[in-house]
Amino acid sequence: MTTQQLVNEIRKKKSFLCIGLDVDLTKIPQHLLKEEDPIFAFNKEIIDATHHLCVAYKPNTAFYEAYGLKGWKALEKTINYINEKHPEIFTIADAKRGDIGNTSTMYAKAFFEDLSFDSVTVAPYMGKDSVEPFLAFENKHTIMLALTSNQGAFDFQTKTIEGKELYKQVLETSKSWKNSENLMYVVGATKAEYFSEIRKIIPNSFLLVPGVGAQGGNLQEVCKYGLSENIGLLINSSRGIIYASNKNDFAAAAAKKAEELQNQMAEILN
Repeated sequence: MTTQQLVNEIRKKKSFLCIGLDVDLTKIPQHLLKEEDPIFAFNKEIIDATHHLCVAYKPNTAFYEAYGLKGWKALEKTINYINEKHPEIFTIADAKRGDIGNTSTMYAKAFFEDLSFDSVTVAPYMGKDSVEPFLAFENKHTIMLALTSNQGAFDFQTKTIEGKELYKQVLETSKSWKNSENLMYVVGATKAEYFSEIRKIIPNSFLLVPGVGAQGGNLQEVCKYGLSENIGLLINSSRGIIYASNKNDFAAAAAKKAEELQNQMAEILN
């Protein structure tokens, strides 16, 4: 999916909502545990109930890898279902990979070719030769951690080195990498006051923004400082949507929560 196709879908749906499919078997409705593949059964109902309200789905791979081969098969079935039934949806493998050379290429092949995700999250700590192998894939997007929403972000990301915060140096340096037009960036919603500074460096790049909802991020504040001419935002909500209920009505409850966010987004876009 190209960036323009994503923008077109956002305008069509009046939504820039991304739903995180972080499936914890201890939190899903108990009746699903009787299914042959409870993870996929849960995801399928969530997708069927919410696909018209969002433009992206983001499975965090840790929630699948934790269940071994069965979890990985559930991830494969989930991405195949999205790609077959809803090809207009932008898919994000939240894997946070980061290694160099051929290892990064193999990670990229795993998510872009074998699983056919549109994008994957990566950590830039090892520098350009850990990110450029991902950027080499045509019409695929690499979503790089820039300024995250966790408390530990202040350990390194906001430290001032030679007069400039580290996250700003990371953003500026990444623009010089080969195929950097395929970069997107993770910026936590709980860091809303930083968005105006970030937009000075990357005015038009898409930002994947976790932390709205369960983590306390404010949608209006993020949009006030983060929206670009081409929208440039994907707002992620995971727990706040998919675990809105743990009863038989879980899919309908998830759709209701997603619709509340989508309505706010439509108002902001208007």
